[in-house]
Amino acid sequence: MIEFIKGDIIELSPARMILENNGIGYEIHISLTTFDAFRNQPSGLAYIHEIIREDVYLLYGFATRDERELFLLLTSVSGVGPNTARTVLSSVQPSELIQIIATGDEKSLTMIKGIGSKTAQRILVDLKNKVKSVEGKISQVARSERTKIEDEAVAALVMLGFQKAASQKAVETILKKSSETTVEQIIKTALKML
Repeated sequence: MIEFIKGDIIELSPARMILENNGIGYEIHISLTTFDAFRNQPSGLAYIHEIIREDVYLLYGFATRDERELFLLLTSVSGVGPNTARTVLSSVQPSELIQIIATGDEKSLTMIKGIGSKTAQRILVDLKNKVKSVEGKISQVARSERTKIEDEAVAALVMLGFQKAASQKAVETILKKSSETTVEQIIKTALKML
């Protein structure tokens, strides 16, 4: 079994990528979420799920282990194949999908192309208890990423000559009120406040 492939991104489209590792180009089927994670990157690491049958050998790749775990959970549901699972993961972010399943939001699932009412109900029933383990990991990663961005922004403001306490307060206020996601955006907004 292949756990991951790391290499140069030779080709990237919303549905597939070619990753070169040691002179071998691997065709990997991806979701839009993974496409967004690898866009404008010269290289990357894709977590792999292999599908091997008599007539086909396919690689599905994911930017995170959590997205791969959700893919595996989706494909464990009767009537949900790999392409349907990939469509679901292309339509909603992993954290949003977990929320949809945890709250039993059938309407949101049926709005995804290829998911009818019966399939949505099966997904909700089969995965309601299983997504809790993935949910904890995803929120933990999101928290640690947010902390890292916050620390970098505060450090940059201190280097620019602002007090640490004032910088910390400004950055926390920005993160609470805004969807600013990069350190640069946060610093620009903080400079206007300080």
